[in-house]
Amino acid sequence: MKTLWFGAVAAAALVAAAAPATASDFRPLHMLSVAPAAEAAGGDVSKAQRMGEWGFDASGMKTNVRPGADFFDYANGTYVDALVIPSDRSRYGTFDALNELSVNRMRAVLEESAADAAATGDEALIGTFYRSFMDKAAVDAKGAAPLAADLAQIRAADTKDDLARLMGDTMKGFGGSIFSAYVYDDAKNPERYTVYLGQAGLGMPDRDYYLKENFAEQKAKYEAYVAQLLTLAGWPEPAANAKAIVEMETRIAEASWTRAERRDDDKTYNPYTIAELKAFAPGFPWEAFIEGADLTAAERVIASENTAFPKIAQVFAETPVEVQKAWAAYTLTDQAAPYLAEPFVQAHYEFREKTLSGQPEQKPRWKRGVALVDNSAGEALGKLYVARYFPPESKAKMEALVADIKTAMKGRIERLTWMGEDTKAKALEKLSKFTVKIGYPEEWRDYSGLEVSADDLYGNVERASAFEWAYRVGRLDEPVDDKEWGMTPPTVNAYYSPTKNQIVFPAAILQPPFFDPDADPAINYGGIGGVIGHEITHGFDDQGRKSDGDGKLTDWWTAEDAEKFMAQAAKLGAQYSAIEPLPGHNINGELTMGENIADLGGLLLGLDAYHLSLDGEPAPVIDGFTGDQRVFLGWAQVWRGKYREDALRRQLVTDPHSPPHYRVNVPTTNIDAWYDAFEVTPQDQMFVAPEDRVRIW
Repeated sequence: MKTLWFGAVAAAALVAAAAPATASDFRPLHMLSVAPAAEAAGGDVSKAQRMGEWGFDASGMKTNVRPGADFFDYANGTYVDALVIPSDRSRYGTFDALNELSVNRMRAVLEESAADAAATGDEALIGTFYRSFMDKAAVDAKGAAPLAADLAQIRAADTKDDLARLMGDTMKGFGGSIFSAYVYDDAKNPERYTVYLGQAGLGMPDRDYYLKENFAEQKAKYEAYVAQLLTLAGWPEPAANAKAIVEMETRIAEASWTRAERRDDDKTYNPYTIAELKAFAPGFPWEAFIEGADLTAAERVIASENTAFPKIAQVFAETPVEVQKAWAAYTLTDQAAPYLAEPFVQAHYEFREKTLSGQPEQKPRWKRGVALVDNSAGEALGKLYVARYFPPESKAKMEALVADIKTAMKGRIERLTWMGEDTKAKALEKLSKFTVKIGYPEEWRDYSGLEVSADDLYGNVERASAFEWAYRVGRLDEPVDDKEWGMTPPTVNAYYSPTKNQIVFPAAILQPPFFDPDADPAINYGGIGGVIGHEITHGFDDQGRKSDGDGKLTDWWTAEDAEKFMAQAAKLGAQYSAIEPLPGHNINGELTMGENIADLGGLLLGLDAYHLSLDGEPAPVIDGFTGDQRVFLGWAQVWRGKYREDALRRQLVTDPHSPPHYRVNVPTTNIDAWYDAFEVTPQDQMFVAPEDRVRIW
């Protein structure tokens, strides 16, 4: 199943989840995850736990570590040392525990809906969907039978045109394609929707898994996994076909852009008519693909990684039809496996979660069922979630905090010494046009056209995917809906949309430790204030800065100011690239550039906004901590957590966010006030000389 994220093209989120890779890469919005929450459906899911007496859990500190030696360890070390990652997780920490709370809340809503025989509308929809997943006995009894019709279509494909048409059709359901397609705001005409095409075709998380020797073990296990799924699907010659499939994907990996290259909004905006695309990448039957995806109404497309297209098309042209059909059968089975009988589920877990992320145990079935409904009919579930769990007063308090952070950003822009007046005026204009969404949508999605059945899980998932795709494609000739949300209310995350110049904060993140209306204000400014600042700064990071206040991708900078900005950005990238969290695996400073800039800006803005809130009065001291110290501690508390080694290795290759430890330590070393607050000296390991500190926003 393809989750067609609203923000698939260019939205920047606070964190990313380790979602399984599929043959089509939709570049989704990155999802996140905070202190222990109730696991049982009958547990207390009414509210998140307060962190300590005033919003900070001082018992989690490691006070025998100097702040300037390792600030993350100083703020969180005792908590992290004692933290045991749950067996059904590949990582755990602040975000993840708050996510557990949200998942438990959704479970309570779903189980009540599923048990209510008189339910109607959205409640009936989500209850029936959940019930179809939870009926394991019925799913197991069907074995591989749900695949039969889709596999028959693949067997009947005799030509390359047939295969390309099937690839287009997979945009509506299960299966793989060597090119992805999605409908989103046009970056250079953000009031209209357009079709984006992208490189795809890889079943492992990234091209590095195919091309680098330190992933040789995972590549070998992947080939065995492909053969295993082909065997379960009843496809002939599984071992030989698996070998050919991995060879084909390796060639695609060699042709593909790196993730760092794919971040460049200028280089990924490449419009073509279908005729131009056929001439540019002639090895692929584009018209058949477009027809299969129901995109014939599109007058043009944006080819994101355009120079990779001819090479990937050539791989398609040179790969025998029978290998392509085996690949189609494998990708279909891989995506459908979580919704089939237990042998498919177990095989999928063993490779996708255990091998790639080191997760020792499969998540309980109910958790997987909750995730499915949230991904498939998220606003139907979110509407009931908000009514039960989101207090209206939280929205008003958040609006006030956002206003404070915007004021702080305005002051920072006005005080910049490296930026000229012309660019500064346009930056201030962009900031003035920022819009914000908090909690939940003003208008909820209508799911009345989605049919679900309690005894047809496979069909429910396919129909949900087709329903979503039709919704996106059906808007190609319509103006962009600025009221639409790219995350569901129960999501523990936040994001910035460049085309809408908009920051969004779902209901589930507006809880401790991010936001606690009864906590010390300094902690809130370091927590949710830093998050708000992070998202605002995304509008001015190395890519967000390329869009203007109306969301249009255009260059509004003077050449001199752009050069100064990029010099500081490169300096920050070098700081991160020098860090080696695992032997042989450094942080990729280019891939993580936007998030690193946003972290630095977010923390600075949270600190500034706290100072503004004092209105000239001295900050109180609480338990011996000054106001500035508490802001920094509030930021550090947000990033508590630890990863399994395989999950961390995967993050370093695929995730545009740096590991949590360094989201605390690197930004702080570039902020003068941190040195003053904690009396950090040149003798401390984290000390960075003033002239070497990065100063952007």
